[in-house]
Amino acid sequence: MIIALLDEYIRVFKDYKEVLSTISDSLFEKILDSETKDEDCKSVKNITFHVVQSGYTYINYVNTITNKEWLEFEKSIKTVSESNLEIDKMLDFTEESLNAIIEKTNKEIEQWKFETRWKVTYDFEQLMEHAIVHVLRHRRQIERILNVSK
Repeated sequence: MIIALLDEYIRVFKDYKEVLSTISDSLFEKILDSETKDEDCKSVKNITFHVVQSGYTYINYVNTITNKEWLEFEKSIKTVSESNLEIDKMLDFTEESLNAIIEKTNKEIEQWKFETRWKVTYDFEQLMEHAIVHVLRHRRQIERILNVSK
């Protein structure tokens, strides 16, 4: 289960990075949705920061099982290439963290519950599936914004 979820997580980020590769750094930073009240959604840069930060948050919840230190992502991302680098670092951190629990049985894993700061309780599989879909939703959001802004 862990390997399959990690493989899909890596895959959705590959697709996300492909979308990013189609835009310039100036478009990456440009405010494309000035109507939204959600700061995370005003530009591709903001969306990408949110996606990377969320990636750390998801795996931080998993890391509570092994008592690994919570790593809050707060770096600034200014360019597409920086975003790709930060995505890769987050994925490496995720993979390293999941390797620490790879020997756990499905029965053990199924017992874990994570109360999130957005007040939803997930089991491990639900949390990782949510992480995957989160990236898919924001990739779609960027694609739609870019099509509108062309």
